Amino acid sequence: MRIEESVKLDFKDVLIRPKRSTLSSRKEVDLRRQLVCKWSGFVFDGVPVIAANMDGVGTMAMAQRFAGMGDGLSAALHKHYPLEDLLSFYEEQGNEHVWYSIGVSEKDEEKLEAFLESKLQKDGRGIDKICIDVANGYSEPFVEFVKKIRGRLPDVTIMAGNVVTGEMAEQLILNGADVVKVGIGPGSVCTTRRMTGVGYPQLSAIIECADAAHGLKGLVCADGGCTVPGDLAKAFGAGADFVMLGGMLAGHDQSEFDVFEEDDGRQYVSFYGMSSAVAMEKHTGGVAEYRASEGKSVKIPYRGDVADTVRGILGGLRSACTYVGAISLKELSKRTTFIRVSQQLNVVFGDD
Repeated sequence: MRIEESVKLDFKDVLIRPKRSTLSSRKEVDLRRQLVCKWSGFVFDGVPVIAANMDGVGTMAMAQRFAGMGDGLSAALHKHYPLEDLLSFYEEQGNEHVWYSIGVSEKDEEKLEAFLESKLQKDGRGIDKICIDVANGYSEPFVEFVKKIRGRLPDVTIMAGNVVTGEMAEQLILNGADVVKVGIGPGSVCTTRRMTGVGYPQLSAIIECADAAHGLKGLVCADGGCTVPGDLAKAFGAGADFVMLGGMLAGHDQSEFDVFEEDDGRQYVSFYGMSSAVAMEKHTGGVAEYRASEGKSVKIPYRGDVADTVRGILGGLRSACTYVGAISLKELSKRTTFIRVSQQLNVVFGDD
């Protein structure tokens, strides 16, 4: 047993210090980025915000809506869509705004292989970005799986995780990941920290993983913990190349869930973690005897079209850039100075 004495920080523990700026309007800020992927050579060109691969967020409807908004946003589809639905979606919508998600189970791998054998894939219109997603990115079998997929798909962009420390970010990149997904336990419907005692403050995790990944020409995606637009600014300021959002994009028309009305007369939509009992009952028939639920289910207010929420998120991000004089999102990390604070900002974006 050992205790690490150095201070680790979360989003709530810091604010961004304002700096002198020559910008006269938020309109001058460019949120699009061009990011070159180490192994695939793919050049991402767009706003690097990704809808999380969760039920109710990483949906085909979300990816389709993002494609129509013209900002270059993308969605990581949840991994439970049937093969036939995935093939139809890629056939009709293309692959520009979507990440194909996969776990490490035999079933997931069989579905991926079936897609790769399709005419759509062989014609070059199939999977070009893949998200390999597990709760614990520290297991050796997971690292070997990433290496295996890189060997199978040398030209496909691979995002893999989740991890929270620099050495594992490096190992995943060296084994073939282009983007490392960072975050253990920060999500609003994740209970991993309560159930296991394991985790890492998200801001420090981003800083440390980004520093390690960038040294190897890899990229990082901050996954979880953002509840307000200012949290995205802090994540990008800390060095994140992409930010993945779950709860902030839940509860919209694009959730593919039914809207229901409660006794208070308000409309709600369900939202739950992918390690929750609800998710496991839905997709695997229940919680296995050898494990515990590490997620929860909540109801959130119905929010209408996701475009209105996205405009608010991107507006806050542009404003953050003007406060520090960053004319582009790329400059934000170079112009960010964090100051530690003692008070917590208990604001939930989208709630009354």
